[in-house]
Amino acid sequence: MAIGCNGKAAIGESSKEYLLPKEETPILENSKSCLPKTFANFFIAIVGAGVLGLPYTFMKTGWITGLVTLFSVAALTYHGMMLLIHTRKRLDLSLIGDSKISSFGDLGFVVCGPIGRFAVDVMIVLAQVGFCIGYLIFIGNTLSHLLSLSKGFGIGIPLFSSTKSLYIWGCFPFQLGLTSIPSLTLLAPLSIFADVAQIGAMGVVMVEDVMTFTNQWPSDIHAFGTVSTFFYGLGVALYSFEGVGMAIPLEAEMKDKSKYGKILALSMFLIALIYGTFGVMGYFAFGSSTKDIVTSNMGKGVLSTLVKVGLCINLFFTFPLMLNPAFEVFERRFCDGNYCVWMRWILVLGVTLVALLVPNFADFMSLVGSSTCCTLGFILPALFHYQVFKEDMDRKGAFFDLGLIALGVFFGVSGTWYSLVEMFADAKNV
Repeated sequence: MAIGCNGKAAIGESSKEYLLPKEETPILENSKSCLPKTFANFFIAIVGAGVLGLPYTFMKTGWITGLVTLFSVAALTYHGMMLLIHTRKRLDLSLIGDSKISSFGDLGFVVCGPIGRFAVDVMIVLAQVGFCIGYLIFIGNTLSHLLSLSKGFGIGIPLFSSTKSLYIWGCFPFQLGLTSIPSLTLLAPLSIFADVAQIGAMGVVMVEDVMTFTNQWPSDIHAFGTVSTFFYGLGVALYSFEGVGMAIPLEAEMKDKSKYGKILALSMFLIALIYGTFGVMGYFAFGSSTKDIVTSNMGKGVLSTLVKVGLCINLFFTFPLMLNPAFEVFERRFCDGNYCVWMRWILVLGVTLVALLVPNFADFMSLVGSSTCCTLGFILPALFHYQVFKEDMDRKGAFFDLGLIALGVFFGVSGTWYSLVEMFADAKNV
């Protein structure tokens, strides 16, 4: 079913499209959510490993520029998510029978047909794969700092010659096993553990930050950066707030949908406040010595080691959960929605190979944020909203939608370019 420019429903594909699992299928079937549960779901869906690269990003951009960028991206992401909700509500009135839009991909299909779903699918695959590459980079870099092995595998090949490569390849066979599990329900306890580990580690790092900068305030703190560092920080902020794909599923689970906008706004503000506090405190604690993963700045000791190992375990078990939307897309498109273990293994191998070639965690965050999260968060929501409402929209509404599309394209292209420049510059210094 697709909606043409006149806003009327038309049959374009078989109704079985709605019977296949979607990229935002929940891990567990839940009853309707109360307000606290919805707030918790937003927090879990958005807060991730990206927060660990924020102090380094603030060092690059300057702390005031970093804060302004974070809160601006939070506001624009909120706006994009609400555009999806408004568009879904309008389209649900036009759908035939019991068909309902339950995911971002469904919305793209109903608005633009197969092309719309394809665009969403491509961006979701790139984003989820990018997150998982970032996880492996984090694990490899963190463990290599904890226990450095001088020659890796002892082979003079770039993919095998470093300590980082040893740890990443060590994860590979275990990830093949975890990603072979067909049901997300069996992985649900891993998600809960990962979230608890993430929050605990953030708390410990912030306490150490306070102890560090109260003992000795760094002299090399900068409030502002350059144009290039602004786009770098923009990409990291986009990466950190990526959760737009959960907007429609979480709204569908709410008991009182009229309060969805307020809960979403409160969630985005508090998450931005937490991100900003974490980034500023980390930068103030270590100044120009801040590393791309802030835990690398923590001194040696039992607590520091436990935090680093805990975060690595967290991301290790989050890896198969984050890749599942990509598996769903590939299996739906190439295997008629059937489980295919060899396709999953090929994707895991590809993710591993890319992770071995990227030296810097924060640089890669910026690249993924600019290249994919910008499209998912700004361009596609505004485009779908404009396509559905343009017949009834005044000039002001059209200006905001088209302006957000243009802004998304500009930020995406500029941020991707500056992120690539930064990555290649860092690669030369490795």
